[in-house]
Amino acid sequence: MIVAAWAVLVGCLLVLGWTYLGYPVWLLALARLKPRSVTPRHWQPHVTVCMAVHNGMAHLDAKIDGLLAHDYPADRLDLVVVSDGSTDGTGARLRERAGDRLVAVDAAVRRGKTACLAEAIARARGDVLLFTDVRQRLAPGSVQALCDALASGELAAVSGQLRLEDAGGYAQAVDAYWKYETAIRRAEAASGSVVGVSGALYAVRRQDMPVPPPGLVLDDVWVPMRIAANGGRIGLEPTAVAFDRASASAAVESGRKRRTLSGNWQLLARWSAIAIPGRHPLAWRFIHHKLLRLVAPLFLLGAFVANAALLGQGTLAIALFAAQCAAYALALAGFQWPALRALLPVKLASAFLEMNAYAVLGFIDFLRSRDAHLWAAAPSVIPPSPP
Repeated sequence: MIVAAWAVLVGCLLVLGWTYLGYPVWLLALARLKPRSVTPRHWQPHVTVCMAVHNGMAHLDAKIDGLLAHDYPADRLDLVVVSDGSTDGTGARLRERAGDRLVAVDAAVRRGKTACLAEAIARARGDVLLFTDVRQRLAPGSVQALCDALASGELAAVSGQLRLEDAGGYAQAVDAYWKYETAIRRAEAASGSVVGVSGALYAVRRQDMPVPPPGLVLDDVWVPMRIAANGGRIGLEPTAVAFDRASASAAVESGRKRRTLSGNWQLLARWSAIAIPGRHPLAWRFIHHKLLRLVAPLFLLGAFVANAALLGQGTLAIALFAAQCAAYALALAGFQWPALRALLPVKLASAFLEMNAYAVLGFIDFLRSRDAHLWAAAPSVIPPSPP
């Protein structure tokens, strides 16, 4: 019994250590020892921005104005925006703004994001398709940077980088997680392909663009994984930036993250080959980057229970259990008093526990909901920055 408990404890800690530390370190080493560089070339193709919006009236005008005024040749940049059954006036406002550079589609019935994106793709005229969401503003030069990366000839798709602004209080844990995630994606890109792009900003050559099926939650994972399955490489361009504001509300952020994690389970259920080595070229990366995080709560529970069973087995067991309890206490303190998240240990512990809690809730959501693809607009507590 004691030997089995030690085996469970050590095994769980090793899996967790590899998932959150070992894999990122291995990627960084791979990127350094066997880099796959991309040499950008100046390229200004016709770009069509494809965007699906549901009840995005609060951000719509600022987003469209920012895109139309972006520092890319106006005669080579146009927009297709699809309103997905909006009830806040988004569809009517889109129709008012329709013109030579903006194709507006006002769908009366909600179909989900990927169904709307498929329609936008069908109406697009560009050689490069750029995908973004309504909330974020783009940094100057972002469109050009994505096109230059695609012109290298190495990439079929390229992701921009999401950067959070003014992340204070509760949002500091979100910011800590996103910096960690960005570092992993940059290492994946430098050593081969990323397994997911930022839905806030990514671009694909028209000839390489797969049409996402209706009902999907995560177009920003399905699209790059489908491109990779077809032999394409997916990169990341750090100078192409979409700025967002993390919500200061736990409830709002929880809804976003739970939907994303539920979407990973949906993707696995629909396309199991992405997690089977030999059947998908990025299967190992998907397992390490996505799947192990989805099941990490099981290993956390296993480590805690096994460690509790070993408390009478010496100082090492006591020290490990005390360390686990201290980490959970720091995280819970961060939930109770968000100002404490300014402290690095509290911020990291809160982010870690938060993401694992979302993984559990996301799995429950996946089992319960058949309409997860009917995404809801999540209002920001902090108002968006002007374009």
